Amino acid sequence: MKNVLIYNQSETNMEVLKIFLAQEGYQVYVVSRLEDVIRRVGQKDIHLVVMDIDFPQNDGVERLKEIRNTDRMPIIVLSANDREQMKIAALNAGADDYVIYPFHPLEFMARINSQFRRYIQLVNMRNNIDRIYRVDDLVMNDVLRKVTVSGKEVSLTPIEYKILRLLVQERGKVFSINQIYESIWNMQAIGADNTIAVHIRHIREKIERNPKEPHYLKVVWGTGYKVG
Repeated sequence: MKNVLIYNQSETNMEVLKIFLAQEGYQVYVVSRLEDVIRRVGQKDIHLVVMDIDFPQNDGVERLKEIRNTDRMPIIVLSANDREQMKIAALNAGADDYVIYPFHPLEFMARINSQFRRYIQLVNMRNNIDRIYRVDDLVMNDVLRKVTVSGKEVSLTPIEYKILRLLVQERGKVFSINQIYESIWNMQAIGADNTIAVHIRHIREKIERNPKEPHYLKVVWGTGYKVG
């Protein structure tokens, strides 16, 4: 669901936006006071904010800064204030767009859709970055399910990949043989020692320069295995 939070001094503007946003598949949340904007942003999974900032002492600009300091969602200012100074202040405070009303609803929806697409692309990019794990020259790209060591791709079986990913994701943490087995096979570990030992040996043969003196995948005698 695409959630949009709206605050505007004009009830007519808010009603028009609610209609067009609903037609585009957005879930709309409306607040009637400027101070409620930040509170609702914190309470709801909001993906985009449409807000008015035309207030004395630039209160709206300060609220905008507060939102931007805590979240990267798109913020579109919709205001009757057409002064260049106000527009510059809003954009410098973190607004992604500034629209002066009266406005054309279809054009405004195009701006909202454009900002939302950019936001989704940014979120996806960040998620992908978060799924790339590095340990020195060992890189696991969990998006492409690809492993490289010193730039050279390593071919792992699905089980080998899962074991290595488990250990790399929790770099430095020691996993017992039973913990590894139960995490990968989702069943109670009975006689898992040989099974895990074989897979560990195969992984080392593929990622280590010298499997007998491993740099990445290490044994902690009497406890288990770890990476790093």
